[in-house]
This record gives sequence, structure tokens and C-alpha cells, in this order.
Amino acid sequence: MGLFQDPGVRPAAVAGTFYPEDARALADEVAAHLDSSREAPQQPGFPKAVIVPHAGYVYSGPVAASAYDLLRPARGVVKRVVMLGPCHRVPVRGLALPHAKAFATPLGRIPLDDEAIGAIRDLPQVVESAATHAEEHALEVQLPFLQQVLGDFSLVPLVVGDAVPERVAEVLERLWGGEETLIVISSDLSHYHTYADAQEIDGATVRAIVGCDAGINHDQACGATPVAGMLIAAKRRGLAPRLLDCRNSGDTAGDKRRVVGYASFALGGGEDTRYGAGHGRKLLAIARASIAEALGARSGGAPESSEPWLRESRATFVTLMQGEELRGCVGALEARRSLAEDVTANARAAAFEDSRFKPLTLEELARTEIEVSLLSTPKTIAFEDRADLLRKLRPGVDGVILEDLEKGKRATFLPQVWEDLSDPGQFIAGLKHKAGIAPDADVRGCRVKRYSVLKWREADLRS
Repeated sequence: MGLFQDPGVRPAAVAGTFYPEDARALADEVAAHLDSSREAPQQPGFPKAVIVPHAGYVYSGPVAASAYDLLRPARGVVKRVVMLGPCHRVPVRGLALPHAKAFATPLGRIPLDDEAIGAIRDLPQVVESAATHAEEHALEVQLPFLQQVLGDFSLVPLVVGDAVPERVAEVLERLWGGEETLIVISSDLSHYHTYADAQEIDGATVRAIVGCDAGINHDQACGATPVAGMLIAAKRRGLAPRLLDCRNSGDTAGDKRRVVGYASFALGGGEDTRYGAGHGRKLLAIARASIAEALGARSGGAPESSEPWLRESRATFVTLMQGEELRGCVGALEARRSLAEDVTANARAAAFEDSRFKPLTLEELARTEIEVSLLSTPKTIAFEDRADLLRKLRPGVDGVILEDLEKGKRATFLPQVWEDLSDPGQFIAGLKHKAGIAPDADVRGCRVKRYSVLKWREADLRS
């Protein structure tokens, strides 16, 4: 971190041990964990809170990633992260704030949220302790994941020492906020049991957490106090934890003689909602209005796009068809802007910037059908060889991204392409051709990702 450190910044204490110190290596490792996590169902919303482990990334990174992956849509929506974790090094009474204005990781600085901190300073259980925060890893290891998925945000970091869960819940109630506020609780599960014993102990702990049982103890979870406080607050708010992943170090990177347990949970996040025809109609209306406006045919602007699900960060493709003929198709594989903004931009790009076609005219727009495809987050496919890859592909379901990382070549086919290339071998051959990869190139030298889509076409939704 250098000889001259800003006294207002809490520097990274465990970079180089718990996670990589080099910014590029760290970003790549976080991305790899996220891309390898289980494919999540496509639905609007994201968790209000998550419970995640805090060991070195090689041990608990895959488990933590299953929760952070669900937070990708929160980019640009969540502006504040309230984070609580247990005290491992310097004991403290109550919940400790740091004596700092920002936290640093190799990925950059995160400012503390002065306004939110000011809202809890009067509580007797809230104290300040630079020493408690100085070497504490429980909060720090969460930050690179948050930086990767959320981008810019402010932070309220609290190390929880000697406190009762009810007082923790009181702090969380003060900081609860709305969609702009995310709560992260950092905790591992059991420590240093045999693999079989840990599975039994952690299984009971998971059942307790899912059941909102605030009676868990520190033998079950090192962060039992902040977890219990979260459970009390969640129950009052009608949020039930759902298990995302549960493993231990014997499953990830350690031996099975003495293991540490890890689990991740999500609280809230649209688990009871699904995208439907109404969502599709709104997206198609936004796409058509965007093109019409660019052609000077509309002065009133695009349809209202202030609904929460339209503000979430999502990736889309917009396809234009005239009869059975393609007239334009442009999209994004990674979500970097709001859903409404992405559809607006991709619709205009499909109409005017697809290099395969001349710009769309106003006369053509009336006879052009629009289709919007909403993409899930691409996930890496692990495979041994070409035959294994072809076996793992799901014809008609998978959109596929093929990347030659060494030569910087990449191409994708939407799942719709399976209608013309139904054989997996032909599908991959077509992708190679599109990417400019030699037909005989060994696919083992490429990275392959899959995604699924929800798609809506105007003709299908007309009543």
C-alpha cells in the first residue's frame, strides 16, 4: 500500500493472503467464481440481504459467489451496503464503526456513508474502534465481490463483538432503507470438525437459519450474533432466508480431516415473481418507441420506465424481422445498464447501426416486427473435450458464447439459432466461423459460456 497512507482510508489488510493483491488477478478470480456459480432462474428483483462466508477465496469463494451472482441486477440501483461481520482479532463491546472515511481494496476505494452512520451513532451499542477494524478480514473479503457486481456504492461497515442479537436488529432497522440499501452479513459455519461431523452440524445450522431461528450459537457460526440479528429483523419484515449453497473446505480446497463450513443465503429478491406477457409488452413498447423517436415519428417520448424491474441491470438483444427475413439484431451479453436503457439503445442500434443492413426507414418501421430477448447471466461450461462439450449443450435452450481468449475472438448465437442449426456439432462449427476461429481449432483452447433467454415478439402478444 506504500509508505504514505491516507489516514482517512482503512487499507486492505488481507490482500495477498485471503485474495489476490494484484487488481487484474483479483478481478479475474472474482469473475471466475461468479461465472461458475449455479444458473439462477430469470425473474425480476434481487435480494434485500445476503448471508455469505468470509474465508480465503479458494475455500469459500464459490459459495459466496452464489449469493453475489444474484446481486448483478442491483448495479445502479443499490447505492449503500450495510455490512456486519464478527470480530476475529481485537475484541470490542457492541457494534464497532471504523475510524475512517473509506475502505480500500486492490479494486479501488469505497467511501463510507456518513448520512447512514450518523443515523446510528446515538445508539449505545454502536461504538468506534479503529483497532477492531484494522486487521479484520470478515468484512474486507466481501468488498471485491461487491465492487465487481455493484460498481459504485457507499459503505456502512460494522464489526459485531459482544452484543445481543436484539441490539443488532435495532441497528439494522435504523439502516434498513429501501431498494437503495443492501445488507450483507458475513459468517462462516462450524470450525475444525471432521467432514462428516461438519456436514451434520452445518445441516442443523442451515435448517435453523432457514427457519429464522435466532437461537444459533457461535459453535454453529462464528457470525452467530450478526446472523441472529438479521433473522430477527427479517422476520419482522416478512423476509424468509433461502439457502443458495452449503459446502465446506473439504469440498472446495482443503482436506476432509478438519474442515470449516460455509453457506450462503438470500433474503428477499423476487422469488415469488416471474417475467410474463405484461413485462414483454412493456419492453416491446419501449423498443418501438425508441426507434420511432429516432425517426422523428414520436414526440412524447418512450413509455414510462420508472417501474423497479425496469431499473434493474439486465442484458438484452433486440431483433427486427420483416416477414421471415432478419432486418437487424443487436444486443449485449453482459448487463451494464438498466433494462429500459438497454432495450432503448439496442433497438436503435438494431435499426440503424447493424452493419449488415441499411438504416431502417420510417416506411419500413410499420411492417417490421420487433422481438426482445432478455438474457440470463452467462455461465462458464466446464468440459474435458469437444465430445464432452457437445454432450453438455442443450439444443433449443442454450445461447452460447465462444471465446478464443488468446486471440481475442468472440461470437455468440442466441438460442433461436438452434432452429437452423439443430445439431450441436454444426452449432459450434457455426460459432467458430462467426468468431473467425479456424474450423479445426481445438475447442479446449476456448472458453465457452451458456445463457438462456426469455423472448417476446410483437406478433405473439397481440390480443
